[in-house]
Amino acid sequence: MKKITVLAYDIGTTGVKTCLFEIGERVDLISFASAGYQLYVLKNGGAEQDPDEWWQAMCETTEKVIAESGVSPESISGISFCSQMQGLVLVDKDGVPVRRAMSYMDQRAEKQLKDGIANGVRIAGANVVKLLKSLKITGAVAASVKDPVWKYKWVEENEPENFARAYKWLDVKEAIICRMTGEMIMTHDSAFATLLYDIKKREFSKEMCSMLNVNLEHLPRIIECSEKAGVLKKEAAEQLGLAEGIPVYGGGGDASLIAVASGAVLPGDTHVYWGTSGWVGTVVEKSIVDATAMVAAIVGAEKGKYNYFAELETAGKCLEWAKNRIALDAIGVYKAADENGSVYDKMTEAASKVPAGSNGVIFAPYLHGNRCPFEAPDARGMFFNLSLETTEAELIRAVIEGVCFHIRWFLETEDKKVKTSSTVRFAGGGAISPFVGQTLADCTGKTVETVKSPQNAGSVGAAVLVAVGEGVIKNIGECKKLIPAENTFTPNRSDKAAYDKSYKAFKKLYFSNKKLFSYMNDQ
Repeated sequence: MKKITVLAYDIGTTGVKTCLFEIGERVDLISFASAGYQLYVLKNGGAEQDPDEWWQAMCETTEKVIAESGVSPESISGISFCSQMQGLVLVDKDGVPVRRAMSYMDQRAEKQLKDGIANGVRIAGANVVKLLKSLKITGAVAASVKDPVWKYKWVEENEPENFARAYKWLDVKEAIICRMTGEMIMTHDSAFATLLYDIKKREFSKEMCSMLNVNLEHLPRIIECSEKAGVLKKEAAEQLGLAEGIPVYGGGGDASLIAVASGAVLPGDTHVYWGTSGWVGTVVEKSIVDATAMVAAIVGAEKGKYNYFAELETAGKCLEWAKNRIALDAIGVYKAADENGSVYDKMTEAASKVPAGSNGVIFAPYLHGNRCPFEAPDARGMFFNLSLETTEAELIRAVIEGVCFHIRWFLETEDKKVKTSSTVRFAGGGAISPFVGQTLADCTGKTVETVKSPQNAGSVGAAVLVAVGEGVIKNIGECKKLIPAENTFTPNRSDKAAYDKSYKAFKKLYFSNKKLFSYMNDQ
C-alpha cells in the first residue's frame, strides 16, 4: 500500500495541535506539538481571536514536529486542517484580516438577529416566512445569535470602516489557507455553516443573501474538503520552516472531521466529541432539521453525507474551570502534578471514589450560554443541591456527570428524528480518561468506544482528507479501516437508578431558573 507523510493542523478554540502522520494501512502519529493562544471574551458578549496568534502558534509547533521527527519537509505529501467553525474572518484584497476574528462563541449580535430574522410571527424564535425559506434552501436556519451572518451584520453596523475594507468573508481554516497559498476559498462544510448555502445546488444562495442583506461578492469560491486549495507560497514556507510548493488541501471543520477521525462515517454511525466544546453527531444521507431543539443535519466532509448535529458550547471547558476554580490544593492535585502526575488524572481519581450521582449534587454546564436543545445565551452554569457535607471531589464528579447528562439529552433529542447507534465513538480530550468514558457509558446507556490518541482526532480527520486527495484511499468512507477502536466501555446497569434520578432533575434546572437567568444576565 502507498504510504504518505501528512502535516495536519487542528486549529481549536484555545490552541493549535500540529501533528505529523504516516498513512498506509493505519494512520500513525509520528510527531505532535501544541501551543495556545488567547480567546478574548468581551463584556458585551463578544469572543474574538487574533489570526496572527494562530499563525505564530502554527510556526512554533511546526518547527517542533519537524525537529523532533527528523522528517524532511520535502517529503511531506500534503497539508490539511481541522478547525473550529462558524467564525468570521473578514479579509481585504491582500488576504489580511481587517479586524480580529469573531469566534463561534461570540454572542453580541442580538440586535442584528432580532432585526434580521427574530421578528414578526415566529416559530422557534425565527420569522416564519424567513424560517421556511431558509429551511428549504439551506436545510437550517440562522436562529442563533452565534450564527456568523449576524456577526457579519454586527461588523457592518458597528464598524463601518472595517466593513468597507472587507473583500472576502472566510472561516478560521480558510484564513490560514489564504495566508499559506493566497487562495480565498471555503470548503462545502464551511460554506454550509454560513447558513447562506444552497444544499441542493451546492453553492451560495443569491436568494438567501438577498433576504439577509449579505453582499454575495464577499463570499469566496467553494471546494471539496479533500480538494487541493493551492500550494504553499515561498514566504509562508519560510516562516513555517517548510518546503515551498507543498499541496495544501481544503480540510474541514471540527464538526465534520471529528466524525471522520472517530471512524463514525457510515450512515447511522454516532459519535460524541468532548473538547473545549462538545457535541453529538449522527451520519445521515439527507437534510434533517429540528428547529425547536436547534438540531440540524450539517454538510459533512464527504459529498452526500450529513452529520445530524447537536452542540454544547462548553464541555471540556467545564472541567478546565473545575480544575482552576475547585481543585486547587484541596484534594492535592497540584502537589501531585508536581510529582509528575496529571492534574486531570488526579481529579478523575478523586471523582471516581464518589458514588454515581455525586451524592445528589448536580452541575448545569452552561458556562457560556446554551444552544441545544434550547437556545439560551443568558444561561449560566450552576451547582444544585449542595450541603455542608459536599466535598470538592463530589463537585468535580458532578461537573463530569453534568456534561454527560447533557450529551444524553442530545442523544434523546436526535432519536426523535433519527436512530442514534447503540455503540458510539468517543473523541476529544475528554476521551483520554477511562473514567470519563465509563461515566459517559453509564449516564447514556450507550456502549462507548474510543480511538487511539482521541485528543488528536481533528488532525487525524484532516490527514484522512489528504489520503483521499493523494489516492491512498478511494473515499472518506474507507477510512474506518484505518481507525480501529482502542477501548470499549459498556454501561454499568447498577448505577442506572442513581443517574436516572439526577438526570430527571438536571433537565428541569434551566427551565426552573429561566426568568432568573434573564434577570441576572440581561445586557
